Amino acid sequence: MEAAVTTCYRHPGYETYVSCTRCERFICPDCMRDAAVGHQCPECVKEGHRSVRQARTVFGGAVTGAAAPVVTYALIALNVLAYLGELARPGLLDRFGMLGLGLLGPDGTLFLHEGVVHPGLTAVGVADGEWYRMLTGAFLHLPPTGGSFGIMHIVMNMLCLWNVGRTVEDQLGRARYAGLYLLSALGGSVVVYLIAPQDTVVGASGAVFGISASYYVICRRLGRDMRAVNRFLTGLLVWMAVSALFASWEAHLGGLLTGALVGLAFAYAPRKNRTAIQVAVCAGVLVLLVALVMMKTSALTAGAV
Repeated sequence: MEAAVTTCYRHPGYETYVSCTRCERFICPDCMRDAAVGHQCPECVKEGHRSVRQARTVFGGAVTGAAAPVVTYALIALNVLAYLGELARPGLLDRFGMLGLGLLGPDGTLFLHEGVVHPGLTAVGVADGEWYRMLTGAFLHLPPTGGSFGIMHIVMNMLCLWNVGRTVEDQLGRARYAGLYLLSALGGSVVVYLIAPQDTVVGASGAVFGISASYYVICRRLGRDMRAVNRFLTGLLVWMAVSALFASWEAHLGGLLTGALVGLAFAYAPRKNRTAIQVAVCAGVLVLLVALVMMKTSALTAGAV
């Protein structure tokens, strides 16, 4: 009696006598995937990959090996594109720069806020509902005509983001890293709003200082040699002091504090429910920043008519 002819379950026209070691369906050479013992079919291989837990860093980020730091690349690209845009249209600085509350004259002249919106002047800024300025201002930089600081503004920020951001992104993972960057940028803008709402501020410095603060926390959590890290942090603080002569120290301070707080949550959240705790802390920081903005807005607009 002849044995029944068996064919590949994916290619019925192909006669075969080899079966998958997991599901025992017959497979042809085109469908065979080497396994520890025998061969497996494509579906069983995919199912096996899905059931394997992805390796994670101590902060919850996925271990990506030599994967490119795409978020860092994207952030640098956005900053550079925004810079090119403002070179083409200088009005972008006044339109999207971080400004708490100012008064715009009929000829486009910007005046400091004095508590009252005078006839013929238009209120502009975060206090007038332009909340987007708190993030858009963090992607703009001083143009080459901005004095001796000029183009160095974006060059220094992007160099620091390139050097530190890649390490932080690798450890935190893309989502956490992006959240850290945006919260740090927002934190910098909020402190500017609280202390100097009349100033027009631009630059990624707040976000960069936040990333740098998180980098320090990460290195301590991993038990790395802190001598080099301390030298880096000292240089960062010196840069903060020097750049305060040209840029907003308030944005630097706000970004530094926000980045340190979020970085601590990322670094020391217990492994159990780690992601939930990290998300809750980020949400709490966001709520706090929004509450501070609303309180300051109420104070600034109390005497407006």
